[in-house]
Parts: sequence; C-alpha cells; structure tokens
Amino acid sequence: MAKTKVQYEFPMHCQSEILYEYMASAEGLSEWFADDVVEKGDDFYFSWSNGPEEKATLIRYKPESFVRFRWEEDEGTKNYFEMTIVIDDITDDLALNITDFCDAGDEEENRLYWENLIENLKLKLGAS
Repeated sequence: MAKTKVQYEFPMHCQSEILYEYMASAEGLSEWFADDVVEKGDDFYFSWSNGPEEKATLIRYKPESFVRFRWEEDEGTKNYFEMTIVIDDITDDLALNITDFCDAGDEEENRLYWENLIENLKLKLGAS
C-alpha cells in the first residue's frame, strides 16, 4: 500500500554547519534521533532501547544543505525521509524542513513523532 508524503518545517536557532553535523553523522544522529547510530559507508544502523536495530541508506546529500535516507523496509519504493536546512534570503532565519512518508491515517502520529525528535534536537543544540 502506498504511503502518504508529509512535510514539516521547524524554525531553528543555530548555525547551519552545526545543524548539518547533527543530521549527517552517526555521532550527531545518536544525540537526538536514536539511542545509537553506527555508520558503515552509506548505511546507517539505528538502534533504540525499546526496539530492533533498523538500517537506512544515505541515498542523497548535499553538504551543509540536506540528507535523504531510505529505510531498508522501503527498498524498491520511492519512500524516504529527508532533512533539509533552509535559510530565508531576506531574514537569514534558519529552518529545518522534514519530508517523510507514513501510512495513511498515521499523519498526526508521524507529526507528533517528528515534533518530539526536533524538540530533543533543539535541546542538544541549545536552540530552543
């Protein structure tokens, strides 16, 4: 069954270079996204204390700009999750845009999941 594409925007108060490290490195991701992250080439292994390890492959990225991962369970589909740094040309305000895919009917749960993750990231960055 096809998943639904969802997008969120979170204002961030930090430097883009620092934010990118938290998005694109195993060390950074383990600070806020999962309990532990191991990077092996383009494959990232995410583990949480309450569940099994999950593998995602880094399928696209642009330094200081965005990262796009595809979960192993989504291989062969167009599903992915992407984190993009957006800087407003006029105000220089920085935002983190999230693109994700979830099952139809799970949009609210997915939004709450990302809001919780981003709150955790903001605490780690001191960017609340």
